[in-house]
Amino acid sequence: MADTNEPAPRPTESQLNRDILSVMEGASPGYFLLLACAALTFAVGAAAFLYQVRYGMGVAGYSHPVYWGVYIVTFVFWVGIGHAGTLISAILYLFRAKWRNAINRAAEGMTIFAVMTAGLFPLVHLGRVFKFYWLLPYPNQRALWVNFKSPLLWDVFAVNTYMLISIIFFYIGLVPDFAIARDRSTGIRKLAYTVLSLGWQGTGRQWKSHNRAVLHLSGLATPLVLSVHSVVSWDFAMSLVPGWHATIFAPYFVAGAILSGFAMVCTLMIPIRRIYKLEHIITDYHFENMTRFLLLTSTIVVYAYAIEYFVAWYSGVEAEQTSFWERAFGSYWVSTWIMIICNGVVPQLFWFKKLRTSVPVIFVIAFIINIGMWFERYVIIATGLSREFDPAVWGQYTPSYVELAIMCGSFGFFSTLFILLIKAVPIVAIAEMKELAIHERLHGGAH
Repeated sequence: MADTNEPAPRPTESQLNRDILSVMEGASPGYFLLLACAALTFAVGAAAFLYQVRYGMGVAGYSHPVYWGVYIVTFVFWVGIGHAGTLISAILYLFRAKWRNAINRAAEGMTIFAVMTAGLFPLVHLGRVFKFYWLLPYPNQRALWVNFKSPLLWDVFAVNTYMLISIIFFYIGLVPDFAIARDRSTGIRKLAYTVLSLGWQGTGRQWKSHNRAVLHLSGLATPLVLSVHSVVSWDFAMSLVPGWHATIFAPYFVAGAILSGFAMVCTLMIPIRRIYKLEHIITDYHFENMTRFLLLTSTIVVYAYAIEYFVAWYSGVEAEQTSFWERAFGSYWVSTWIMIICNGVVPQLFWFKKLRTSVPVIFVIAFIINIGMWFERYVIIATGLSREFDPAVWGQYTPSYVELAIMCGSFGFFSTLFILLIKAVPIVAIAEMKELAIHERLHGGAH
């Protein structure tokens, strides 16, 4: 296997235009089949949601005292998935990590769709979704006002701010690529790209303004990566539920979010690279760098798992110890050990260079991490609520088929949007890749 410590020679500017724009041209029967499968999965989830609206929340698996279940688990999961996009685009941009340019576009699109998917679940969780406007902070005749002391309201502001910045960042980066697509399109697509490119002509003044805008947005988005999932973690940590009330939750959740986000980027980009023959653009070098992030964040998450159990033991609080015993050896032991193996044990295989440079191995491990991260949120929520301080109100939570169908529908919703994105915008940032190609040609391959 070729050494991946150095990136492969970059294709020329004309090759980049041709190969990346060819992904947007036409659609094979396989593409439509994949789109149909994703849309059908989403339709199943939508049907389950309508069934829940018709018959009420009783069709969910909620039982006293567990009234946060699969819906909130999946909400936290999708918010976490959205973190890799901003990390790759903003933080790595500030650190001038050039390898991000081949994958940042897909990661940014993934971020927007993941946050959109996450936004569905607080509404699904309401039950009476048609009364969602009661949550909105506006003067009303009911004399109601939202509780600004509640972490749930902090979620509203944090997630919406994060989504707004992500959309702006995504669009600003697309403007030069829309101009490239405009110059090579005809008909209605040419008209659409003409409008979206905002009159871009590639002048020095435009590039200066564009680079400044990207730099400022990167600086604005960077604290959001750390703050948004910290705020989500405070939904749990600000309560007095055993297993939740811990100061480690903010860094623990942020590390887990980056782990799941990078795993999802690998899960999405490996098939795209293979199907559209982009191996010379999205190289093994890019995936090896992502596996290093997976290894780092996996190690942090394992440390957080260990600290949680140590603090529960050291605290001497019986309710806390009971909650963690229930996780490891009680009713939820299967979910807990799936979480530990998928997030803590399997990613450690990336210590071996042969595995970290094997794309099929990366795909399998990334998929396993996605499973483990969903179970992590499930373990935190279900075990915490089912074993609180008063044994008289202990209960057991088992997800219903309706909840699982809606959860699967969310994956269909996300997949449908991402599959459509492939044909709507260049899935790799053409202008940024061309900039690297020009830089290497002028400076003898330096990077």
